[in-house]
Amino acid sequence: MTEMTDFANEYCMHDHTCGQLRLPDVGAQVTLCGWAWHTRDHGGLIFIDLRDRSGYAQVVVDPDCVSPEDFAKAEHMGREFVVRATGTVRARAAEAINPNMATGEIEVLASSVEVLNTSVTPPFSIEDGIETSEDTRMKWRYMDLRRPEMYRNLKLRHVVTTAIRNALNKRDFLEVETPILANSTPEGARDYLVPSRPNPGKFYALPQSPQQFKQMLMVAGVERYYQVARCFRDEDLRADRQPEFTQIDVEMSFVQEDDVINMMEGVLQEVLEAAGVEQTFPLPRMEYSEAMERFGCDRPDVRFGMELVNLSELVADCGFGVFANTVKSGGVVKAINCKGAGDWSRGEIEKLNTNVAAPNGAKGMAWIAYTSSDLELKGKSPIIKFFDEATYAAMKTALDVEPGDLVLFAADSADVANAVLSALRLHMADALNVPREGHALLWVVNFPMFRYDEDEKKYAAEHHPFTHVLKEDLDKIESDPLACGSYSYDIVMDGFEVGGGSIRIHNAEEQKRVLRVCGVSEEDVEVKFGHLIHALELGAPPHGGIALGLDRLVMLLAGRNSIRDVIAFPKTSSASDLMTGAPNQVTARQLKEVSLRTL
Repeated sequence: MTEMTDFANEYCMHDHTCGQLRLPDVGAQVTLCGWAWHTRDHGGLIFIDLRDRSGYAQVVVDPDCVSPEDFAKAEHMGREFVVRATGTVRARAAEAINPNMATGEIEVLASSVEVLNTSVTPPFSIEDGIETSEDTRMKWRYMDLRRPEMYRNLKLRHVVTTAIRNALNKRDFLEVETPILANSTPEGARDYLVPSRPNPGKFYALPQSPQQFKQMLMVAGVERYYQVARCFRDEDLRADRQPEFTQIDVEMSFVQEDDVINMMEGVLQEVLEAAGVEQTFPLPRMEYSEAMERFGCDRPDVRFGMELVNLSELVADCGFGVFANTVKSGGVVKAINCKGAGDWSRGEIEKLNTNVAAPNGAKGMAWIAYTSSDLELKGKSPIIKFFDEATYAAMKTALDVEPGDLVLFAADSADVANAVLSALRLHMADALNVPREGHALLWVVNFPMFRYDEDEKKYAAEHHPFTHVLKEDLDKIESDPLACGSYSYDIVMDGFEVGGGSIRIHNAEEQKRVLRVCGVSEEDVEVKFGHLIHALELGAPPHGGIALGLDRLVMLLAGRNSIRDVIAFPKTSSASDLMTGAPNQVTARQLKEVSLRTL
C-alpha cells in the first residue's frame, strides 16, 4: 500500500486517495474524497467511479450496507458532485477486474456516502483526449485542470522545478529574488510598462529577465545565484511563447564557458532522471556556424535528417541564371531532399512556395521531383533543362537522390536561404510523418556577437549586449562588428532552445563599447545602464550564467505541443485571459490617479 504522509492522515477529510488502493489493502476501512466521474445503476447496486488527483476508485453502494438516505444520495448522484465515501476495500470478482484502471482489481463497498457539494453540468468531459476547443478549455481552466493529463503536466512541472532547486542548492547556489518593478532597458522585446502613482509621468517596466540584477549580485560577491524567475515580454505570441513566463536563472562568478556548461549538465542530468528520461552525458556540442550550415537555424532538431546541402560551388557556372547570379553576387544555393514526396502533384509543391517559402523571405522556390517510378532519375521540373549533364549528375549525387524524392532549392543570401529551408525542413518532416522519437539535447556554441538588423538599420547583439566578446576579437568591435565572436552557448532540445547563456562582460569600458555599437547613445548608456556600468567599475569579477525556459522544458518532457498545456493559468494567443477577462478596462478615477488617460 502506498502510504500517505502523516499530514494527510491527520488533517484531511480522507485517509486514503482514490488512486492508491491495491489488492494488499483488501479488508481495510477507508474514507475517500473526490469527484463523481461516472455513476452506474446495475440492478439496485450503484457504482460510482470516484476521482481525485491520484486516480480513480470504484465505490459500490449497496442498499443493504448503507442507510436509505445515503442510497438515495447515490441514486441521484450527478457528474462532478463532490463526494466523501467510507467503506471496506474488497477484491473484485475475476470477471469484473478492469485492466485499464490502476485500481481495477479492487473496489470499495460503501458504508456511508456524503455529498459535500453538487455541480451543474460541466462544460466538457473531465477526461483525457477530449475534442474541445482550446478557447473553451481556457475559459473553464479550473475544470480543464481536473483532467488527469493536465494534472500530470502540473505534477511534472513541480518535479522538474524541485529537482532543479535541489541540484542547485547542493552545488552551493543561493536563491535570491530580484525586483519585478524596475527600469525600462532595451533587451530585444517590448517592455510591459507600469505607471508610478507617486511619480507622475514615470513608469516601471516588468523585467524581461533578471539579467542586470544577477550581474550586480555577482559584483556583490554572491558568487552563485539562482532564481525561479517570472519574466514578461510584450511580444507576438505563438505555441511556445507567453507574455509572462518562468525561467530558471543562474549566474556564477570566477568561471569560464566550460565551467557553466559542465555545471549545467550535472543539473540537467538530475532533472531528467527525476522526470524519468534517459540521457547520455556529456552532451554533444555544435558550432553555431555548423548548425546554420547543416540545419539553417541555431536550434536544430537533430532527430531526423533532411539536412541542408550547399550546392553553391556546383552551380556557380551553371546555365540556370537564378542560381549562377545568386552565387556571383555573394549569395548561396542550398537544397534539401524530401524523401517520399516525389509523387506530389505540381499544385501541392507550388503550395509549399506560397505557404512556407515566401513567408520566410523566398522570392521563389525551385524544385525537382523524382517519382517513385523514375528509376533512371530523370526528374521533372522546369529548371532541369538549364543544367548540363555533369552538373545535374553531381547535384543528384550531392543530394543522395533516389526514386520518390523531392528536392527543394533556395537561392538567396545565406540568412534567407537558411531560413527558408529550415522552415521547409520542419514542414516536410511533419507532412511526411518523419519519425522523431525520444529526446535529443545538444549545445550550440560560439554565436557571433553582432548581427545587422535590416529593419532598424543598425547592429544588434545576437544574444544580448552583456555578452563578452571573444578576446581575440576585442579590437574589431567598432571596426568590424560582424567579425566578432562571443562566449555564448544555447542548450537545444528537440528543435527548441530551452536555455541560453554566455560569459558576461565584466569590464565597464567593453560594456560601453558594445552598447554604442548597438546604437545606444552616450546619454542613454548613462540613463538606462548607468547602474550596471558603475557596478562593473567597482571590481566586478569574471562571471557567466545561463537561463533555462522552464515552460518550454516541461512542455517537451510532457510531450505537448504548446506551453499553455504546462502552465496553470496561461494567456491566449492574443495575450488575454478568457477565464478572468483580463486585460479589462479600468475606471477614469484609476487612470487619473496615475496621471493617464486613454485616447
